[in-house]
Amino acid sequence: MFFTSTRANKNVSAAQAVAQGISEDGGLFVPSEFPAIDQQTLEQLVNMSYKERAKKVLACYLNDYTTEEIDKCVENAYTGNFDNDVPAPLSTLNDKLHILELWHGPTCAFKDMALQILPHLLTTAAAKVAPDEQKVILVATSGDTGKAALEGFADVPKTKIIVFYPVDGVSAMQKLQMTTQQGSNVAVCAIEGNFDDAQTGVKNIFSDSNMQKYLADRKMAFSSANSINFGRLVPQIIYYVSAYCDLVKDGKIAMGDKINVVVPTGNFGNILAAVYARNMGIPIAKFVCASNRNKILTDFIATGEYNRNREFYQTDSPSMDILISSNLERMLYHLYDNDPEKVAALMKDLKEKGSYKVTDEVLAKLQKEFFGGYCDDADTAKTIKNLFDEYHYLCDTHTAVAVNVYEQYKKATGDETPCVIASTASPYKFASAVLPALDGDAEADEFAMLDKLAAVSGTEVPSPLANLHDKKVLHKDCVNKVNMSDFITAFLDK
Repeated sequence: MFFTSTRANKNVSAAQAVAQGISEDGGLFVPSEFPAIDQQTLEQLVNMSYKERAKKVLACYLNDYTTEEIDKCVENAYTGNFDNDVPAPLSTLNDKLHILELWHGPTCAFKDMALQILPHLLTTAAAKVAPDEQKVILVATSGDTGKAALEGFADVPKTKIIVFYPVDGVSAMQKLQMTTQQGSNVAVCAIEGNFDDAQTGVKNIFSDSNMQKYLADRKMAFSSANSINFGRLVPQIIYYVSAYCDLVKDGKIAMGDKINVVVPTGNFGNILAAVYARNMGIPIAKFVCASNRNKILTDFIATGEYNRNREFYQTDSPSMDILISSNLERMLYHLYDNDPEKVAALMKDLKEKGSYKVTDEVLAKLQKEFFGGYCDDADTAKTIKNLFDEYHYLCDTHTAVAVNVYEQYKKATGDETPCVIASTASPYKFASAVLPALDGDAEADEFAMLDKLAAVSGTEVPSPLANLHDKKVLHKDCVNKVNMSDFITAFLDK
């Protein structure tokens, strides 16, 4: 097993791919092959715990990590950090519909599933390939990644972490989670712009030769906690493998039965992890890609044209307010039969023209595997209420988008295959949208909304959010996107 770039032929180890985060050519690291999980192995996984399954999946890809290193990473990440030590429980609404709850970690969002383990994977990798370097973790976030990365990397030795977020593009609770973050090695900064501005800025800084020299002179090097880093992506594969095993274990499906997977996605990483699970042998029939009003992925799946030259909308599902879906590049690489030159040409068109178009052959491959749909804020609110009224199940705005698009898929196809919907955040992270959907009346104060949502729904406010009430805001900086490099060097020079 080695890793190559989506834009040029490479041959790097897993540790190098994780430590580096992104290839020098701007491409993303992808595995040279997909390890197979045969039915016998899958049957063994069914009777294992989440941590045991995690160790097996990680060992398939991280083959230059020792067994002891993987064991340590997994135990540190998934012991004591998730509700009841069950990181990814399934809630069954009916015999066909299962909600994979990925928000029971310390920041109440699915990013915890990967970002609780990434610091351990990264520091282990860095010790192998660059033991004298200090890693500078650079993050662009649309909300959840930022807090989860800060939580994971705060005070981790030989690392610093810098998070940029769009000043008006995250929920009030997401912003409060980030700006109250403690840690001697953390910096948080808003930017004047949207998530794509932050993400593009971070990518440009990664490849800036002057910045690379600045870091080298100080024995530092960038790495990423975004899902462009394969070390962020591989832990997400685990929970799709685990969900299938739980369905078999609970008698919801028989071994070998196919399932569909529905994912609310903006950057395409979460749904790509499901694709990688399928490539390993998990019987997944269809991937349903759910978008909000920023429906660039829906349009791409329908037409084969990816065009970011469009109006950008701020929605009630802000983690999907994205027009440049970074992980789609990995999917393109596989659709183009692992041809880096073709992917590099597409990415060049995206950078220079803001758009690209795939061939008819590639579009046919894409549409065979994916269904794309979108849901606006009004239908998101209706879906939250309908789901609560019918099943007494409370979901956040992103999960509601997924449920709505799943219903669109069923109506369009009649497909009744058992389905797993990835639920990406606690409803309390987006109480200002969830509460009015149920009650019709929001509160002025964010914490009053949490209490009222608990009263209306009969559920509990997660303690990581309730405990924010008394925390002091520590990070108040806001810069123009052209000044991101200056903010970074000012922080690193302290």
